[in-house]
Amino acid sequence: MFTEEKKKNTSNVSVFVYCFFCFVFVVGVVRFAKPYYNLQTLMETEAVIEDGLLDVEKSGILPFHSGNHHKLSQSVSESTRTRPPLSYTVKFESFSNMSNLVKNNSGKYESRPFSAGGYNWTFLIFPNADKPEGKNTYVSLYVRIDNSSLITYQNEVYAWIKFLTYRSDKDTYEELHATEAQRFHLFKQQYGMLEFRPIGYYTNPAYGYLFNGEQCVFGVDIVVAKPSATWEDVTYEENIRDPILDWTITDFSTHNHGSYSSDTFSSGGSNWILKVYPNGVGSATGKSLSLYLLSASNENGYVKAKLRIIDQTGSNNVDKQVDGWPNAQEKGWGIDNLIPLADLKDPNKGYLVNDIIKFQVEILAFSRTKSISK
Repeated sequence: MFTEEKKKNTSNVSVFVYCFFCFVFVVGVVRFAKPYYNLQTLMETEAVIEDGLLDVEKSGILPFHSGNHHKLSQSVSESTRTRPPLSYTVKFESFSNMSNLVKNNSGKYESRPFSAGGYNWTFLIFPNADKPEGKNTYVSLYVRIDNSSLITYQNEVYAWIKFLTYRSDKDTYEELHATEAQRFHLFKQQYGMLEFRPIGYYTNPAYGYLFNGEQCVFGVDIVVAKPSATWEDVTYEENIRDPILDWTITDFSTHNHGSYSSDTFSSGGSNWILKVYPNGVGSATGKSLSLYLLSASNENGYVKAKLRIIDQTGSNNVDKQVDGWPNAQEKGWGIDNLIPLADLKDPNKGYLVNDIIKFQVEILAFSRTKSISK
């Protein structure tokens, strides 16, 4: 009997241990699965939101939530002003009457076409709930660009849009606008605020948006960003075609001018001039000969070039390189101290022979700027 009871007790203990481990396992699975379940739920929720955003983007409508402008988007600004709308204004003699009248017109009032910034627009006002989409209790305001304007003038237009409404109790206009310019094109012809102001503001005169009975005013400013009519294209030219110019001056010592210039020459598709100061310029005056390369069209870009004075009796040329932007005084690229006057006048040096002097410039690279007008 003792043995039988011992076996029974042992069996009960085994069942208890088995149940305990099953309980621990289930708890562990639940703890592990719960975050996964939450993650799945979050992913499903995000997918629904993302689908909704895609639908909004495809519709060309960008929603703004009036009660949380600064919380949801820092790009939306709200202010008041006394100046009336610049581009277009719509006044309803009766907000409630107009709300009823537009129910059979897709819930919207569409203004007459008007011009702003050289383009044609219409102003759309949705005064009823559930319009233009979703469940909301807000007045919605939109502007739409006429697609013929896009086809006639250009494919896209950038414009700053400001929506306004008049508040009679303060005699001011309340203004809501996105701080960034909106891009309009053939596939996005309208922009607006889905939740501009609560409809209740226009059904209860106590809010100040109704005056003279049920009159109310909505307006819009449209400021079009004009594209640049002229712009410049800057390139850096190397491997210059016809890079070397030789300039020979006869009767050099008989010239009494402080400086004199070469004829215009072409190198790399640009026109240039060499200018020499026989007695030097600036700090080199009375000490050295100065030589400059100038742009014949007064370009002020970057130039890399070698300026030389030729040794006519040997190969001991004086060769110095300029590399940079033009000198402010000469508006060119040059060397003040190309060669000391003592060396220049020394008959044994070979730089001035029979009162003839020879210069050479080798243009290695330069920046080129082209103006382009539309």
